[in-house]
Amino acid sequence: MTPVDSTSIPAVLNNAIRGSVLSPGSAAYTAEVAGFNVAVSHSPAAVVVAEDADDVAAAVQVAASAGLTVAVKCTGHGAHATDEATVMVSTRLMTTLRIDPDSRTATIGAGVLWQQVLDAAAAFGLGAPSGSSTAAGAVGYTLGGGLSPLGRTIGFAADLVHSFEIVTADGRISRINEHSDSDLFWALRGSGGGGYGIVTEMVIALLPIHTVYGGGMFFDVSDARAVLNTWRSWTRTVPESVSTSVALLHLPSEPALPMQLRSRTVLHLRYAYVGSAELGPELLEPMRSSAEPIMDTVTTMPLTAVASIHMDPVEPLPVIERGTLLTDMTEQTIEAVLAAIDLPIATVELRLMGGALDRPSRSPSSVGGRGAAYCLFLIGVADSSIAADLPGVLDRFLFRFEEDSAGRAFLNLAGTGSMDLVRAGWSTAELQRFQSLRNSVDPQGVFMPSARW
Repeated sequence: MTPVDSTSIPAVLNNAIRGSVLSPGSAAYTAEVAGFNVAVSHSPAAVVVAEDADDVAAAVQVAASAGLTVAVKCTGHGAHATDEATVMVSTRLMTTLRIDPDSRTATIGAGVLWQQVLDAAAAFGLGAPSGSSTAAGAVGYTLGGGLSPLGRTIGFAADLVHSFEIVTADGRISRINEHSDSDLFWALRGSGGGGYGIVTEMVIALLPIHTVYGGGMFFDVSDARAVLNTWRSWTRTVPESVSTSVALLHLPSEPALPMQLRSRTVLHLRYAYVGSAELGPELLEPMRSSAEPIMDTVTTMPLTAVASIHMDPVEPLPVIERGTLLTDMTEQTIEAVLAAIDLPIATVELRLMGGALDRPSRSPSSVGGRGAAYCLFLIGVADSSIAADLPGVLDRFLFRFEEDSAGRAFLNLAGTGSMDLVRAGWSTAELQRFQSLRNSVDPQGVFMPSARW
């Protein structure tokens, strides 16, 4: 392709693609670059709102010819900041979604959200390995590993992928699986996809699950210590049919919240059980007896309502996040969690790992979250009054868990800080394999990394 002057990028892109090309200064550009995490700002040289893989390929070719990098965004839940040396590809119009009930698979475009997959699969009595927020993009989430509210039962979403369609740095569109390109297939399933290309479509296994006994219990902060101590003991005994987490939450006075939760600090216990109707309540009984909840939403629900278990925010927020994996939950862990009662940290979450999450996938993947006991995830809302100090607050708070830390982090829940803990989740040989593959498929460094785009 003829080299392109970066100043003419929008015009060249307009001639190369069928979708829209947006330039800085327009209202459409401003709206398109805004992601779910509004603390991350984007100022790319142009935005390509791609209609299909051919548009993505053309955008990559134009950007590479101009010496620019390429970033990708669906919802922007975990996208890295971009600047004027970047072309952003928005995948939101790439909404291919096909359910094959015979093979129990879904073909999912890069702009499809998990809730859309859940709804489509439910028509055939099937489920999907979505995250706690079903408003996140299915493809980007899966590339980072994918930790479902049912994770201990079903494993990581990345392990369920059958194949990808991907645009590489040379502008080629390829379909890959474990047989056609085992190295790239391994790397994409767990590393976030950064440095290898833009995945435009994936085929993933669906689940023979259409209902779950799940929901949450909210406890007053005065009961937090007792509930955490019970949860600590309980999580050592539950079978892998149970997935659970707890989160200390500083809740705002939002009208969307139930009245009894507004402007309160609470402990939120989340529970998801897959199995017999009788055993689900029985397994939860120790937690129901630990204290009187403010609110108990645990019930039998369709899997399409799985987002109600965690009740993640649905409106964009300015957030700064941190995360790490833990080897154990000790008395010191509980004291550290309770210390957040007096800190400007919106969420301190502990997710129980193990079960199916520890089992290797049928075809090896690069997911870095296996073998940990718990996953710690911190969220701070970067209001203007605390935004400057919040990263330091989160980093110091994360250090309180040093004694129980596994010294590594799971990519989807690693947060917006340093990637050192994520890299520590892979062996030296795996890191060398990543680098060798990047040198092969993207020697000029065209693609920007992204964990949950």
